[in-house]
Amino acid sequence: MALPEPQGGLVVSYAYLWRHESEAGQIEGVKNRPCAIVLAVRREGVTPAQGGAAAGKSDTLTIVTVAPITHTPPHDPNTAMEIPAKVKQHLGLDSERSWIILDEFNEFAWPGFDLRPIPGKPSRYHYGFLPPTMYRMIVERILELRRQRRVHVSPRDE
Repeated sequence: MALPEPQGGLVVSYAYLWRHESEAGQIEGVKNRPCAIVLAVRREGVTPAQGGAAAGKSDTLTIVTVAPITHTPPHDPNTAMEIPAKVKQHLGLDSERSWIILDEFNEFAWPGFDLRPIPGKPSRYHYGFLPPTMYRMIVERILELRRQRRVHVSPRDE
């Protein structure tokens, strides 16, 4: 089972913990769902808390931020982007309408505890990449929401 290299635009299967679930005291996501990696940052010279690095040994740690994909239409259309049917088909997702939520995220050290195999494909954790143009539009919208202080990030390594 080879894990994919975490990169912006990669859609993975992940047990996403929604903000309202976290605020209600839940510590694990209820449902595995596709999530888009919106940011992957490599930190050199860090000793990971997880992953079995030898004591005192420096390593590279990748911190990943994922946005959930949901069938539920957003309350505010400015905080989500609908995924075109053609993109969903390319990723192997269902044919129902879906949105990438752009104002709440989970952040974790890759691969983390909540990465899940794709249903029906136990050795595969990713669906594929969003088109580059769509990924750039997502990043631009997230940056605008961040400037407006409308973004919430839930750390998942705690």
